[in-house]
Amino acid sequence: MSEVARPLHISEAALVQNEALGAYALWKFCLGYQDREGLPAVLPLVFIVLPLILHSPTLAMVLSTHKSSGLHLFAGKLGDKREDLLAIHGRALALRRLTLDSLICAEQSGLIRIEPTMATIWSISQDEDLGMPALPERIRRLGPACERIGYWFAGLTDQQVVHTLRVEF
Repeated sequence: MSEVARPLHISEAALVQNEALGAYALWKFCLGYQDREGLPAVLPLVFIVLPLILHSPTLAMVLSTHKSSGLHLFAGKLGDKREDLLAIHGRALALRRLTLDSLICAEQSGLIRIEPTMATIWSISQDEDLGMPALPERIRRLGPACERIGYWFAGLTDQQVVHTLRVEF
């Protein structure tokens, strides 16, 4: 008697919230961070990236805020709905494991280099053609958003970033 193979149903969250996508996002964040001053991103700040981009309304606000406008204008837009700004901290806590797994995946894939003594992260490759398949539009939007966030964060101190976004470490 043969069993009928059931189709594999993967939730939308599982499709989007995986360490490979997170690795890509963190790599793009580090590229944006390095683009501003040529310095590496600081490790604690990467734990804010996925909570910003994996929440659809917040991602839309990142993409609708010009790179030159900065983090303060973005936070001001979020502050119009105070609960959206305060929710970043909760999402950061909920996504800690995914962020950590994404960091490991990114380092093992050669996208980033973690400097443990300085708690910094360098983007290794700036080559956009990594042999990746064509990405769907909803995922392709994440790259520019992550670079923008990295650029914004690089212009501020760590304390200014966490104070602006109301996040605690």
